[in-house]
Amino acid sequence: MTDPSTGPLRTGAYIDGRFRPAADGATFTSRSPATGRPIAEVTACGPVDVDAAVSSARTAFDSGVWSEAEPAERQQVLLRLADLIEAATTELAGLESLDAGRPLADCHEFDLPDTIGTIRWYAEAIDKVFGKVAPTGPGALGLIVREPIGVVGAVLPWNFPAAMLAWKMAPALAAGNSLVVKPPELASLSTLRIAELATEAGIPDGVFNVAPGLGHIAGKALGLHPDVDMITFTGSTEVGRQFLRYAADSNLKNITLECGGKSPQIVLADNADRLPQVAADLAEAAFWASGQNCSAGSRILVHESLRADFVAELARQAEQRTVGDPAEPETILGPLIEAEALARVLRFIDEAQAAGARIVTGGRALFEDSGGWFIAPTVIDQVTAAMPIARQEVFGPVVAVIGFHDEDEALALANDTTYGLAATIWSHDIDRAIRLARGVRAGTVAINGYSEGNITTPFGGYRSSGFGGRDNGLEALEQYTQLKTIWLTVRSP
Repeated sequence: MTDPSTGPLRTGAYIDGRFRPAADGATFTSRSPATGRPIAEVTACGPVDVDAAVSSARTAFDSGVWSEAEPAERQQVLLRLADLIEAATTELAGLESLDAGRPLADCHEFDLPDTIGTIRWYAEAIDKVFGKVAPTGPGALGLIVREPIGVVGAVLPWNFPAAMLAWKMAPALAAGNSLVVKPPELASLSTLRIAELATEAGIPDGVFNVAPGLGHIAGKALGLHPDVDMITFTGSTEVGRQFLRYAADSNLKNITLECGGKSPQIVLADNADRLPQVAADLAEAAFWASGQNCSAGSRILVHESLRADFVAELARQAEQRTVGDPAEPETILGPLIEAEALARVLRFIDEAQAAGARIVTGGRALFEDSGGWFIAPTVIDQVTAAMPIARQEVFGPVVAVIGFHDEDEALALANDTTYGLAATIWSHDIDRAIRLARGVRAGTVAINGYSEGNITTPFGGYRSSGFGGRDNGLEALEQYTQLKTIWLTVRSP
């Protein structure tokens, strides 16, 4: 496999504007998902290091060097950061591809542009968000203002490291907060490089800190820290629940969670004339990023009148997707993130087949001699709603197909889940599509094309898919602030 990285790797914790080792010298091994071979030894922060990062962030916040900076100043610094990331796109895309197994083409064409666009969008929003004046009589003036919340801990996922960093970092910094990032242990390298670029852009020392390490050590220490005002987390629902416990056991810090999903894709009977188009869209929804996406369309509900033809077309779409070396330009699907992930996905497939489901295509590991963790995109038919493959988040390129007979059954199946992150509805009938969109309990519902929305629209989930807030949109910027009322009594002369 090709190594697309360039330049020296940054592997230390980034605290108070400089790299440093862990206090106890601990490290962990970062491995290439494409080869299984070690990439680097990365600093493994413990509670002492997390405390140092939080202390640095608190000192910077209390000093006002960033929290009280003019909005226009923060705006210009974040715009410079976006420019520096853009200039380093080749380097950062190589790091993402090497460390997370993302196809290099996707890193260039989606991940880094999304990262840059997010930072620029929130930079431009800084001086366009206003407070309020309460309605009062002549004897008072009520001001409703927003202030930065303080020290924000951001705990990130490994599937889109730079883009997910930007989703948290950009609004948090735009609002004037200081930040301690716990990057994913499976893909920390691009976050560490971006932290260095942030200092170069002019973000003051201590405002943007990175504490790499293992989740149950560094992440837990950040979640329990009494001087952290907010945790923003993207990852599994199981770990998200842990952060709620950490908040309860410490200082009742604010918590926002973006967790897992089992997103239904509903194909109504009136799509017979465009099955290739629908299948191509939903194959992208299911297989993009090798299915390692919280809003992946991993559960397709299709009207029984279309089912056989749709499944055949979906299988054809799956078989057209090239799986391979993420550094090669023709690669559509790269490897899964680790050996445990591959074993888990294959176990789901085997259990579904044993329960009576039919493997239409895929269902097997690929390139085992490479040492990497590759799997063929997989379509499973004859799935029932009770099977684990239809209920649990697989996080691999596997899609389960379930038939339905009418609109009511489709809606019942769509909502028969503990999750509620996203959904897609395909129909020519806009009235039926809107009825279903209103009826599906999910944070984002797309019609006639899989989508998570864009930077202007909030992204997050219902039920166990999310808690406490949203990413993206002005809604995300607001959640990194505290509301304050300032009440002035106007005295008569």
